[in-house]
Amino acid sequence: MAEAQNSPTSGFAPVGGPPPVGSTTAGSIAVAAESTVVSRMSAPPSFDVADFPVPHGREEEWRFTPLERLRGLHDGTATANGDGVKVDVQAPEGVTVETVGRDDARLGKAGTPVDRVAAQAYSAFEKASVVTVPKETVLTEPIRIAVHGRGGTAFGHQVIELGAFAEAVVVIDHTGDAVLAANVDYLLGDGAKLTVVSVQDWDDKAVHIAQHNALIGRDAAFKSVVVTFGGDVVRLHPRVEYAGPGGEAELFGLYFTDSGQHQEHRLLVTHNTPHCKSNVVYKGALQGDDAHAVWIGDVLIEAKAEGTDTYEMNRNLVLTDGARVDSVPNLEIETGEIVGAGHASATGRFDDEQLFYLMARGIPEHEARRLVVRGFFAELVQQIGVADIEERLLAKIEEELEASVA
Repeated sequence: MAEAQNSPTSGFAPVGGPPPVGSTTAGSIAVAAESTVVSRMSAPPSFDVADFPVPHGREEEWRFTPLERLRGLHDGTATANGDGVKVDVQAPEGVTVETVGRDDARLGKAGTPVDRVAAQAYSAFEKASVVTVPKETVLTEPIRIAVHGRGGTAFGHQVIELGAFAEAVVVIDHTGDAVLAANVDYLLGDGAKLTVVSVQDWDDKAVHIAQHNALIGRDAAFKSVVVTFGGDVVRLHPRVEYAGPGGEAELFGLYFTDSGQHQEHRLLVTHNTPHCKSNVVYKGALQGDDAHAVWIGDVLIEAKAEGTDTYEMNRNLVLTDGARVDSVPNLEIETGEIVGAGHASATGRFDDEQLFYLMARGIPEHEARRLVVRGFFAELVQQIGVADIEERLLAKIEEELEASVA
């Protein structure tokens, strides 16, 4: 694979040229007093949809997204109906599950909508689901949230809150057919540990646009694993901020983009507090005509965030002709007092040397290709930590490979 990367020792030079396959847009690093990560947005964050102009596709944050396929989520023509989605929460004993109104103080506490769809989702939902793990509670079984589409349009809001020193694993599983715009908030108290696995296994026609906001308390640890397979258009926007020093964030992602699918993951980690860490690793495979994957990775280190340690990486494996990847890593640093910072982006085909090595040992070509792809995703699947989900995703990868390498 051709790889472009930067670190503080590289002089902050622009990221390298285009990859050998598909279309990759590379980012650059800038050191500035005013964040261009923030200025790339067409409007400041707001809970009011009226504060955001209707996008036309020329805006920086929308230029990769097929607006005509969003089914009206971006321009206000989409309206909720009763057949949108069904949400079922299964939680271990001791966990509180509530349905609350719009006036609950916890809604929006983790972050503010940064685009029109997120603001539309916040303005349009009627009831929100709040799952609370009390302080010092350590769960031995995961909390499971099933979001099943029933063919309609829905706007949703979900809050996961952990008290101080609580520990939990949450699995959010999206299936069925729906047009869904949602905000998901993660609130971590001091010393809490939360792992969230968000699986997008929609039917072929589904549209899913969501903003994920994590607010990480002092010495708390947050791990997000985003897995995207299904849907016509999926656009997810994970965002992380820190409420105190010593916080850690790990953001992992795995996506498999088929013919005609658009899968877009746009991340922003804002280091706004001293002595925090972040690590981002997203990997994707693409196959078929007009398969389009977009990965935008933004990390902002503010002037007050001394002692920050951060790294982000995106890798893409193109399995067939006709697929396109846009990968844009950005790292912006406003202080020189950091532990480390860097990023990398790579896109390419199968490694011919790997295939030759395996085939030279008697492994048939189609099986060798399977092994390469499984190995490509293996480290991220292992991050999930929930056995039945790991097995299901490995089976899904095998199913996807049938179309391209069998």
